[in-house]
Amino acid sequence: MSTDRRAISFGSKFEKLAGYSRALVDGEWVFVSGTAGHNEDGTISPDPDEQTRQSLRTIARALEQADAGLSDIVRLNVYIADRQDVMTVSKVLGETFSDPRPTNTTIICGFPVEEIKVEIEVTARKRVD
Repeated sequence: MSTDRRAISFGSKFEKLAGYSRALVDGEWVFVSGTAGHNEDGTISPDPDEQTRQSLRTIARALEQADAGLSDIVRLNVYIADRQDVMTVSKVLGETFSDPRPTNTTIICGFPVEEIKVEIEVTARKRVD
């Protein structure tokens, strides 16, 4: 693996089990895997607002390790279990991102565990001076 490509891991048992990294840095690009709203201790709030906020905190942590930040995100893929939560999740995203806002695709879907209400995947491009 070249120095321009590196994995970021948070040590989740699922990373090795499912064969993925929390994030992958490839040159100026950073790809962050789908991130649910689990806290660092593995718990998850039942509230979709808080799950969205926690997901974004985890994504920000991964981006920070890649020398990037939330403002470097160019694409969001948002997965929501219940269509009734779309506006709740959208409101948090609207509060988080400012111009130029990233692109966004939102999909209503199911998750392997019932407590997950939202998962966010991002692509970021680090600014090169």
